[in-house]
Amino acid sequence: MKIEVWSDFSCPFCYIGKRRLEKALEAFEHREEVQVVYRSFELDPEAPKDAELSIHELLAVKYGLSLLQAKESNQNVAAQAKAEGLDYHFDTAIPTNTFDAHRLSHYAGEKGKAKEMTERLYRAYFTDSLHIGDRDTLVRLAEEAGLDGREAGEVLDQNRYADQVLGDEREARQLGIRGVPFVVLRGKYAVSGAQPLEIFQGALLRAWEDQA
Repeated sequence: MKIEVWSDFSCPFCYIGKRRLEKALEAFEHREEVQVVYRSFELDPEAPKDAELSIHELLAVKYGLSLLQAKESNQNVAAQAKAEGLDYHFDTAIPTNTFDAHRLSHYAGEKGKAKEMTERLYRAYFTDSLHIGDRDTLVRLAEEAGLDGREAGEVLDQNRYADQVLGDEREARQLGIRGVPFVVLRGKYAVSGAQPLEIFQGALLRAWEDQA
């Protein structure tokens, strides 16, 4: 059974949703017959590589909040992440454009390292406060995920896998996806947002039983 996950590495709810889906799969008796495919989605394709504003400031501007309200909102998200075993550091996170990170994830997928690369990029952004728009940082993360650093550098320098990223985003538009995380099971069942664990569990069961 194929599960497709549209997400962005700078999306706090995507990392939370990823962990909840993983927990649901751990308890799913047919988990060995499930293939998870990560698809690209940029929340802000126009985001600069080097942002002038902090994550709190960007949130405040986007939703018309005060800086205090934005910080409180991010603190609430961090608390949700902590409940899933994730450690978010919004105060020191580095906002950036994620297009290159998505290109790197497609390269990793071709090398059989999509799971490792995806997890490392999320942790780099939300926990380690690393600049995932920076070329050298991405090469180092690729190496940590078990990929060849020299080859990863060539991928980034030559703009490879850009078509794959844009293809994922085009398909997302065709499906009417406007926000992430967005999970599609067997091309038929959808879970939108970082839903509670039991929602993912129910979706897995329905999708599996429907193919029987």
